[in-house]
Amino acid sequence: MKRKLAVITSHPIQYQAPLFKRLAAKEDIDLTVYFCWDFGVQNPDFDKEFGVKLKWDMPLLDGYAYKFLKNYSLKRSTRFWGQINPGIVGEIGKSKFDAVMVFGWNSFTNWLAFFTAFLTGTKVFLRGENPLNQELIKPKWKLSLKKIILKPLFGRISAFLCIGRENYGFYEYYGVPKNKLFFVPYAVENERFMAAAAALKPKRKEFRKKLLDIGDDRPVALFVGKLIDKKRPMDLLQAFDIAAGSISFSAALVFVGDGILRPELEKYSEEHNLKNVHFAGFRNQTELPKYYAIADVFVLPSGPGETWGLVVNEAMCFGLPVVVSNMVGCVSDLVKEGENGFTTPLGDVAALAEKLLFLASDKNVREKFGIVSRRIIARYSHEEDVKGIIAGFSAATKRSQI
Repeated sequence: MKRKLAVITSHPIQYQAPLFKRLAAKEDIDLTVYFCWDFGVQNPDFDKEFGVKLKWDMPLLDGYAYKFLKNYSLKRSTRFWGQINPGIVGEIGKSKFDAVMVFGWNSFTNWLAFFTAFLTGTKVFLRGENPLNQELIKPKWKLSLKKIILKPLFGRISAFLCIGRENYGFYEYYGVPKNKLFFVPYAVENERFMAAAAALKPKRKEFRKKLLDIGDDRPVALFVGKLIDKKRPMDLLQAFDIAAGSISFSAALVFVGDGILRPELEKYSEEHNLKNVHFAGFRNQTELPKYYAIADVFVLPSGPGETWGLVVNEAMCFGLPVVVSNMVGCVSDLVKEGENGFTTPLGDVAALAEKLLFLASDKNVREKFGIVSRRIIARYSHEEDVKGIIAGFSAATKRSQI
């Protein structure tokens, strides 16, 4: 017997499409995905944070059934009032889904979906991103207010699809019982990235010379993402500057991405005479693997707002050691201290410089760390996601029969 599952999400996202395709391939799941916004589907759209027009160069709508809901927002976005799609009420009301999977509660349409599902007796699966480590630094009054708002909502949810340990802890903090929590980890398309690693790493020297004009074999530290405040790329650049002051340090730093901070970063690099810092600009999905292939260490120094950091998953598929700030949402899951990388306190540039020096100086350690990275990331897969969603279905069905 097929289970009818509706998924409601903001717009086609490169990280979600492979999961939808895998879910649709399951014989016992009848999947329909509803999009609230057509960002980047037909033509390139301007991404304010990247500062460029973009359209992902990989198919995001293949392999599953989907529908774009009419969006009545005057200013479409991923913010609360950027998605006003009343059509979701009729879709849930007439389609008799067994469950509706909603990505968080930060949109008007998501709340329409909640209320419609509750009124029609449709189970709701919630997949939010909120990590506990970022929640606990918020003011106490805000936490108290959220408990008042979220408690009645959470009490009606059939299954919470936890993206990782910090997210699991977040739901526990707000009183969700363990029997409603299911491991549905944030994942990338592991198979694609690992296959790319096998194909591209033998061409490492060629790509280093062609893409960055690096002629020697010095280690490369890599950052991938938007050059914005939340990502804290200046922390990494300043740490690299400190490390570069050591006689024993010989490495390169590569920023892949674009954003409002790029001119400031380039100015700092020029003023401090940092010769081995490269700005590759925005690179689309099919281009990114080449940069992971030339890297030796991956760094994500982000602060609050980085609810996971899927670029860490991608880097680990390439067998890279990782250095991540203690505020990044994935840190409890993906970083094993001294085994595949290091965690540094948010904004501690000196500590970050120390880890860069250590990893740049020892190729054997980098290789050992990389092996552990690949072993860890194997569990954070879309296959594991499907298992978790099916487990949520089974548990929610049993509860409704009692």
